[in-house]
Amino acid sequence: MPQTQSTPSTSTARARPVPGVRALPPPTGYASDHHAAGRPPVEAKRLDTKRIDTKRRETTRLDTRLLDVRHVDATYTDATYADATHVETPFTGSGHVDAERTEPEQQDARGEWLRFAPVQPLFRARAAQRLAVLAYHGVTDHRSFGAQLDRLRRLATPVSLEAVLQAVTERRPLPPRSVLVTFDDADRSVLTHALPALDARGIPATAFVISELIGTERPFWWHEADFLARHGGRARSLDCGHPSQLLPRLKAMPDPDRRRSLHELRASADRRPPRQEQLTPTDLLALRAGGVAIGNHTQGHPCLGRCDDATVRAEIAGAHEALTHWLGEPPIAFAYPDGGHDPRAETVLQELGYRLGFLSDHRLGPRLPTHPLQISRLQVDSSTSIRRFDTILSGLEPAYRRWRRQAVA
Repeated sequence: MPQTQSTPSTSTARARPVPGVRALPPPTGYASDHHAAGRPPVEAKRLDTKRIDTKRRETTRLDTRLLDVRHVDATYTDATYADATHVETPFTGSGHVDAERTEPEQQDARGEWLRFAPVQPLFRARAAQRLAVLAYHGVTDHRSFGAQLDRLRRLATPVSLEAVLQAVTERRPLPPRSVLVTFDDADRSVLTHALPALDARGIPATAFVISELIGTERPFWWHEADFLARHGGRARSLDCGHPSQLLPRLKAMPDPDRRRSLHELRASADRRPPRQEQLTPTDLLALRAGGVAIGNHTQGHPCLGRCDDATVRAEIAGAHEALTHWLGEPPIAFAYPDGGHDPRAETVLQELGYRLGFLSDHRLGPRLPTHPLQISRLQVDSSTSIRRFDTILSGLEPAYRRWRRQAVA
């Protein structure tokens, strides 16, 4: 007898693909597999087809938005890019307590979806004519970091700080697909983990140093504040209810209030934070000898926008003097500790002879920087998956965040 062909029920049918979006393979244990094996169909919750459809529709809307000729034109100018990826909130530093460190799986999952967006090849082609400056904060996963560096060697042209300076000086664009690797705060892992990986692949880099921590065992102030708050520390201006709200409150304070609140946290906490071994002046020389240029990241990493004029000048000039003493030559590059541009800081940098300044705005920049003291950077973590790493390099992931009005992580 001819067998009657069974029809899958509505709850177990495959999600209908959205036009223009690459179809994804069915997950393991899909309903049709269960029917073929004579097993009962899996539950709709396991298939999660609603979530798949939602993600596909979201990606299609993103493609439509970013492919609009009003937003991505043939010249791919800064003004056009800014219009397509409107951003309202500047980044404040991913080396601190932020979304990427607390939700890495969600971040990488987003990169998995974006990698299959039809607009990704267009962004990758546009990125070839841009400068990608990667901003890390230490290396927590040396294997993943090594894989990222290998990816750079295959897809990009790693350049040094000196090459960027030469391009600015000679007014000649850098090569296509140029990438500069940088590190903020100069965590000791830059010496112990990043330097060997960079040296083995011949990739130059730059480390921006917090000068008052050099040669000490003091933790970064944001790590210290978080620890103290979780061990009974209290401050009159920080009645915020939960330790997770502590860092945003501290960053929003005028700098004298931030320092006073830190002092109160230290005085009231039940325990002292563990020591954190920092780089020494000798380590800075070893980094420089290994191809890692040293730059200024202020004395104590305040939010410059919350400092008065005298503090802005003292933070930059004090670190400049210390680095010049340790290195035997003045630094020529600066990274804004709060990520955003500060006109008063730029004035001080010009007076001290700085040639390059770096933001943390999660953007690609032109191959010939138009504002040498305001060079854009892309935020990336050493544990970021390769697929998400690709969408960051192409500029698609940063554009997606701005389209969704999401904070940078």
